[in-house]
Amino acid sequence: MATSAQLRVSGSAGSWYGTSGTADQQRPVRPTDRFRIGSVTKVFVATVVLQLAAERKVDLDRPVQQYLPGLLPPQLEPVTVSQLLNHTSGIPFEVGFPDVSTPEKVLEHRYDQWTPSQRVALIPNTKAKFTPGSQQEYRGINYVLAAMLIEKVTGHTYGHEVATRILCPLGLSHTYVPGANETRIRGAHVHGYLNVPGRGLVDVSDFNTSRSYGEGDMISTTGDLTRFAAALFDGRLLPPHLLDKMFTVPRVSMVDGKSASYSAGMQTFTINGVTVWGKTGEQYGYNAGLFSTRDQQRRIVYSFTPVARDATQQQMTLRIAHAATS
Repeated sequence: MATSAQLRVSGSAGSWYGTSGTADQQRPVRPTDRFRIGSVTKVFVATVVLQLAAERKVDLDRPVQQYLPGLLPPQLEPVTVSQLLNHTSGIPFEVGFPDVSTPEKVLEHRYDQWTPSQRVALIPNTKAKFTPGSQQEYRGINYVLAAMLIEKVTGHTYGHEVATRILCPLGLSHTYVPGANETRIRGAHVHGYLNVPGRGLVDVSDFNTSRSYGEGDMISTTGDLTRFAAALFDGRLLPPHLLDKMFTVPRVSMVDGKSASYSAGMQTFTINGVTVWGKTGEQYGYNAGLFSTRDQQRRIVYSFTPVARDATQQQMTLRIAHAATS
C-alpha cells in the first residue's frame, strides 16, 4: 500500500506526468512537492567525485586510505576510489546499528543523529569480505566514504559541492542536501507514512537522515531529477571518458553469483527489451527512482510513499517500470 505516487516520463519518445493519492491525506500531489530520494543521492555524489577526477584532484585508482588516512580499520586491504563508486570494495558490514526491524523501532530511532565518522567506526577491524575489485556487493558505506573524500579534497561539505557544481548551474531549486540537525522537509512536500500496529498510519516525514549521509539523505522533486538526468546523460556535467564510467559495469559477479549490475553511481537493468541506467532510492515512507535510456529516448522519474518496508515496494517499482517501458 502507498498513500501517493507520481511518475514523470520524458525524452524524445514523448512526455507524460501523472499522480495518484494525496500529499498529506488531504490535498493532491503537486509537481513541485519535494520528497526524500534515498539512494538516488549516490548519482549526485558519484558525479561530484568524477568531476574532481576530471580536475585531477582525485585519482580514481588511488586507495581511499591515502585520502582519508587512519579512518578505515588497519586490517582492511587498500580500496580504490573506483571500487567505492562501483561497489566492489569488499568493505565488511558495519556492526552495532540500532535495531530498526519494526515500525515501532523506526519511530524510536527517528531522531538519532549520526556523524559520518560514527558510521565508519562501525566497520569491524577485519579483512575485506572479498579481494577489492573481485566481486560486487551493493553497500551504502561506500558512498559515506565517497562523500567524506569530497569534503577532504575540497574543504567543503559534500552538500556545498553538490549545490555549487550541480544544483545551482542547472537551476535545481527544489533539490538540496539537508543539514545534520535538519529533520523537516523544506516547503511543500509529499508526506511519508508508516503503518504502525495499534496506531495506524504515522507520519514519518519528519526524520533525521544523518545516518544516510552521502548515500541516501538528499531531497528533490520529479522535475529536478528529470533535469539532472538530462544534463548528466547529455555530457554537460562530465567529460566523455569519465561519463563512460557511469555506463560501465565491472566484469565481476555479485556476491550472490548474479552478474554485476552497478556502475559508478548507477545501476542498469533491461525490461520489455529497453535497457535503462539510473538509481532507485528508499527512505522510511518514501521510494524513488531516476532512470533513462542512454540515448534519452525515454527518461523515467518516479516517487511513491509506501507504508511498509516489504516486498510490495519492489512490486510497485516493477509496475512503474513496465508501464514506462511498454
